[in-house]
Amino acid sequence: MSIPTIQWVSGAVRIIDQRKLPNQLKFLTCKDTKALWSAIKTLAVRGAPALGAAAAFGVLLGIKRIKTQNRKVFDKELKKICNYIGSSRPTAVNLFNALSDMEDVALKNPSASVDALKKKFKVKAMGIFNHDKKVCRQMGANGAKLVKDGQTLMTICNAGALATVDYGTALGVFYSAKQKKKRFKVFACETRPLLQGARLTAWELQKQKIDVTLICDNMAATLMQQKKVDMIFTGADRIALNGDSANKIGTYNLAVLAKHHKVPFYVVAPLSTFDTKIKTGKSIPIERRDPNEVTTIAGKRTAPKNIKVYNPAFDVTPRNLITGIVTECGVVRAPNAKKIKRLFK
Repeated sequence: MSIPTIQWVSGAVRIIDQRKLPNQLKFLTCKDTKALWSAIKTLAVRGAPALGAAAAFGVLLGIKRIKTQNRKVFDKELKKICNYIGSSRPTAVNLFNALSDMEDVALKNPSASVDALKKKFKVKAMGIFNHDKKVCRQMGANGAKLVKDGQTLMTICNAGALATVDYGTALGVFYSAKQKKKRFKVFACETRPLLQGARLTAWELQKQKIDVTLICDNMAATLMQQKKVDMIFTGADRIALNGDSANKIGTYNLAVLAKHHKVPFYVVAPLSTFDTKIKTGKSIPIERRDPNEVTTIAGKRTAPKNIKVYNPAFDVTPRNLITGIVTECGVVRAPNAKKIKRLFK
């Protein structure tokens, strides 16, 4: 996308405020970790790869305010900053992987001065940012090979430029397929309760002049029954060692429907979204969010007062429902632990 989702500009983090889309394209500048934490928590910035970049930039914001030249004191403050940023949202592993990468800078340079270390942190953060650009385009190219001319595709939530540094995971497949002059159409599920499909994916695809049709989430089964869907592409927030994949709530529904209707179901995610320390999806932490997200739409109440609400932000799709996982290293078909371990070798 021509408008970057997240940037490091003049010592601050500049992001598209995704809470305002599609009605208003507004930018938010975070000058300290508290502002960035709030932006992550309230979904002003979201999407696993984008959260990785946000976390790395958040460390830069935090260490700017550390004035000591004492390494022990600095390292202690660094740990506090990383723990604080990590407390914003629990599911997207990219956020934690980026924080771990930043902490490693200090661990691998035990004798470096604080000033020298701060420069190394800047290099590392920009490396995480630029790496996302590179791998998203690699994933897009790998996934585009699966798309045939004239097909109709489906996606849920937003796994596009807004969820990454500037290109996308699942939507990156669509962008790459378009660059290869392939003709295709897309059904975008609205994605209740926060409508990321309606607000963000539909906005993105329209801007890229891709033929997109918005549907309610509960229309997907009918479309598959009518044989109007050839393939489904989704993103992921965390993938377990065995291939179980956590993504926006409703993704599991699509996977079950796809299996029944014999529609190929692909997850598109970089290696930074894999959590090889977790054996299965049962161990993936699932974020529970504010009940108001379910009881209101655009600030207007749509449910009775005092109604009980269950609002998990993600669900887990078992590996046996996944046709393949598209990564920067290629497509892992029928994913399992053995094949995923091979990726990291």
